[in-house]
Amino acid sequence: MCGRYTLFVSPATLSDRFGVDTEAYEPTYNAAPGQHLPVLTDDDSGRLRQLEWGLIPAWADERSDGGHINARAETIEEKRSFVDAFAGTIETGGRCLVPADGFYEWVDTDDGKQPYRVTFADGRPFLMAGLWTRWQPPTTQTGLDAFGDDGAEPAADPIDTFTIVTTEPNDLVTDLHHRMAVILPDERAEEWLTAPPEQAAELLKPHPADAMHAYPVSTAVNDPKNNRPDVVDAVGSPTTAGATEQR
Repeated sequence: MCGRYTLFVSPATLSDRFGVDTEAYEPTYNAAPGQHLPVLTDDDSGRLRQLEWGLIPAWADERSDGGHINARAETIEEKRSFVDAFAGTIETGGRCLVPADGFYEWVDTDDGKQPYRVTFADGRPFLMAGLWTRWQPPTTQTGLDAFGDDGAEPAADPIDTFTIVTTEPNDLVTDLHHRMAVILPDERAEEWLTAPPEQAAELLKPHPADAMHAYPVSTAVNDPKNNRPDVVDAVGSPTTAGATEQR
């Protein structure tokens, strides 16, 4: 799965690399579910927007019907929570791109779970495949008042949420976890947003492990409140594709 990631490159780097408006960009060293994070949606792919991580399907009656932080690539065309967004059959929702420059995974050791950060060796940012939807909280009835009011509360503001698509791990991540986020090749990222579903599905593959590495970081990253530069600092030796972790 992908349950925590980073994005702290400069706004200029993001703008130059992906050609996007970064006005809504705020760096994060510990992006976590429930937070509002920068996303590029298929209806406005040139501008970063802040969406809540944890997809609530447009059809949900309650917030508790959602909160999906990941969507499995293998069932994205079948699962009710994701199928409409993936197919592009809803007006307020669809596919999106989630920029990052690293993500965290945890490995079981004799001393507990050791967090690792996975990045490209050159630190370049990348785009993960995602889905987004706009959810309208239901209006509640409060009863009639003395002046004949119908008792309905004002409609709450809609909530835009997203999820990250995951697939099988590559040769590097397989030593850390049995899933990884779908990292899209730069030259095909726009295709994820605009292609027909059958063509977009072909992109849902593990990114090659070449040029990627992983390194252990402090357990301070376990707490999402610790969103500061030192949580990405290495505390041990890095790992390269195909290496076996010492556990």
